[in-house]
Amino acid sequence: MDRDFKPMTGESVGALLEAAGAQVMVRSGRSESYSAPREFSFEVRASFTNGMGLQIVARQFNYRDPWEATGRVNDMVDVSLQRNGAFSTLPKGFDYFQGIDEECGLDEERLKEIISLVAGINQKLYLLQEMTGDL
Repeated sequence: MDRDFKPMTGESVGALLEAAGAQVMVRSGRSESYSAPREFSFEVRASFTNGMGLQIVARQFNYRDPWEATGRVNDMVDVSLQRNGAFSTLPKGFDYFQGIDEECGLDEERLKEIISLVAGINQKLYLLQEMTGDL
């Protein structure tokens, strides 16, 4: 089954993060020009009051028509998790970032799930799992 994903922009991703209470920085990479030097279309960094952060990158345009005329969109992003300024995993028991610090190929709905999850993380979970040897 082919799903139609909603295109994302740096601004739309930034708005999702701001709505969740994050401080956000957005920068564009690749422009509409084919000769643009950067490997990504946009990057968004977010910092939450709980010490957690997200780095969201749309690495390249996806093409939706055979002649690449009108189908250039960003509908998938890669998300890296940060804790206190360093890349991190989540404690055990969550659906994302288990043993890895990056989730790749996320559509907007899955991105919203991650934003909500990270915004609500209590850092004491890390301490508890470190004390029990689970982390």
